[in-house]
Amino acid sequence: MRTSADVGFVAADVAATLDRCQRATKPALQRAIAELHPQLALIGAYHQGWCNADGSEVNANGGKAVRPTLALLSAEVAGTDTTVALPGAVAVELVHNFSILHDDVMDGDRMRRHRPTAWTVFGTGLAVLAGDALLTLSGQILPRGLGSRSSVAADRLTCAVSELILGQAEDLSFEQRSDVSIGEYLAMSSHKTAALLSCSASIGAVLAGAPPAAVEELATMGRHLGMAFQAVDDLLGIWGSEDLTGKSVFSDLRRRKKTLPVVAAINAGTAESRELARTLSRADLDEDEVGYAAGLVEAAGGRDRARREVDSRLNMALDSIDRIEMPAQTRAELAGLARYLALRKT
Repeated sequence: MRTSADVGFVAADVAATLDRCQRATKPALQRAIAELHPQLALIGAYHQGWCNADGSEVNANGGKAVRPTLALLSAEVAGTDTTVALPGAVAVELVHNFSILHDDVMDGDRMRRHRPTAWTVFGTGLAVLAGDALLTLSGQILPRGLGSRSSVAADRLTCAVSELILGQAEDLSFEQRSDVSIGEYLAMSSHKTAALLSCSASIGAVLAGAPPAAVEELATMGRHLGMAFQAVDDLLGIWGSEDLTGKSVFSDLRRRKKTLPVVAAINAGTAESRELARTLSRADLDEDEVGYAAGLVEAAGGRDRARREVDSRLNMALDSIDRIEMPAQTRAELAGLARYLALRKT
């Protein structure tokens, strides 16, 4: 069984793939965001990392563009030039950034990608409006001239957004509960994170006219990859370094977020599980108590359970890639990207 310790890829190759797809997507994404109201366009550009709060240009590309990369690679599965998939790549990135703008407000996060979050700079109201504008724009960007392909792509995007919103509602509700099961958590993760990655991994193939079986296998691959991605995020949310994540260590524990390591640890039925539940129920946790809670999560098996989830989902994603007929270069790039996303430092 392949695991997240599998190093059968070259990080430089994955970086080159991400850079290629980001360069292909960025101009179209910039043009789309520039169509918004000037204040909202500024927030969108700032959030992407393209400019400072005063609009002065920043020499940076923004995030890694994982979702647009999946969209463009999925078009290459069909042996098609990625140009046809470009609107899909832009659309999924717009949805992703809509969700982050709103997430930062709801979670009270003050840092994103090592800089102040948009709501702390421009205010909550404008940040929420900017997120709304990006979501609306995502539905307008898909091409109208591809007949049923456009309709199918639009339907997939709409379903992904619906799942994402459901997952966010579930995630917020978990913060008020102490009885969240692993099954409930995994369903939330599938909705909140994996749905958009599933859409991203298949929307380009839809626009390119790939066979339905290949489209569905790509969607399945993206779903598993999204579950692995979220489990890694959960590990980083407790044990990730500030240099790597742009957030303080133990940040998720401070907010008492019911991430997979925490849910698994609380449900383990050990003495450490019970002590963890008691610790997290306290009104305020100081630095020593948060560190103590992280130790309890690990002692109760939460860290190992999350790592097993990463390994299992990575394996299933790679199996899906193996089942799809595609050019050898595209297969190597997809498999490398999957491993890269599951190998972020935890």
